Amino acid sequence: MSYVDGWAALNLQMPDRIPRTEASVDYPVQSAVSGIKITPESPGEDYLECTKRFVRQWDYGMLFGCAIGYNVLEKKHSSMGHAVYVEGGRDFDANIYEAFTDVDEALAFDPWETYGPADHAATVKLFDDQYANNCAAFPDTVNMTGVYTTQMSGMIAIFGWDMLLTMAGVNPKGFGDLVNRYASWMQQYYNALAESKTQVVYSHDDLVWTAGPFIHPDWYRAYIFPNLKKLWAPLVEAGKKVIFFCDGNYTPFIEDVAACGNAAFWFECFTDLAAVVERFGRTHAIIGNVDTRVLTFGTRKAIRSEVERCVALGRDCPGYFMCCSGHIPANVPIDNALYYNEVFEELRRR
Repeated sequence: MSYVDGWAALNLQMPDRIPRTEASVDYPVQSAVSGIKITPESPGEDYLECTKRFVRQWDYGMLFGCAIGYNVLEKKHSSMGHAVYVEGGRDFDANIYEAFTDVDEALAFDPWETYGPADHAATVKLFDDQYANNCAAFPDTVNMTGVYTTQMSGMIAIFGWDMLLTMAGVNPKGFGDLVNRYASWMQQYYNALAESKTQVVYSHDDLVWTAGPFIHPDWYRAYIFPNLKKLWAPLVEAGKKVIFFCDGNYTPFIEDVAACGNAAFWFECFTDLAAVVERFGRTHAIIGNVDTRVLTFGTRKAIRSEVERCVALGRDCPGYFMCCSGHIPANVPIDNALYYNEVFEELRRR
């Protein structure tokens, strides 16, 4: 039923049960649910089997997938390090460096010169292979593939926050021209997605901070959203369902995003679920809004209240998906995560 519910929701057909997905769930919770104990020394096939069983147990209606990200920026990029997410802190990275230290040099950067063109047929195959592998491993859920470093997320990866903000501050038009060049280079990946076999496309871009836009909204409307509409145009023409995901609070831009052609909004707790429901609850799929902080630090009463809040807002939306979009990392108490799922299972039937 999970695939049926997920596909119905993406098509705004209001399934009897609210479907669910999760941005990610670290292995302590997956192990507790699946019964497969995972350690850092576990072989890869155990990790996969644990996740497969977990996804079935938590009845995912849709599963995240993405093939293009930092992997296409290897020739030149910055590093801001990485905080601890996974159990045991194995992902911690203190190696911080900047690819650019001169503002003028950064503003003149041309991704076509540095990264070059992608092989179109090979890129289509990359998307098709990931999608096929996901469908084979998780046949009972809606699968997808897509792009992580669409525009601003690509800028963050290449330049780091200090240089990015400096460029935007001292020469906003020059930074906009740089974004235009990057988007023209990224278009080749979206063109390949349009020819791929996936029917659902994940398009990620961290346009904002927790508090909202960090550049004047007029700048976004001059550069980001015209490019986003161009990037998505071949997908829309091909009949793909575009799911847009952005961290932070992009409430001020929900109208701008919708005008670019997405089929679904996916967001963290910072974007206003009530506002999205009021404006797009009947026309778009809506994914997420459960606050990870409540699962991490909250009481059972607080967790129930948080799930009830999201269900109350999403229940009458034909395309609503439950999701803790800020992820469920290793520091979320296992009992809290299990109780979150228990409450959702209790309330999910319409």
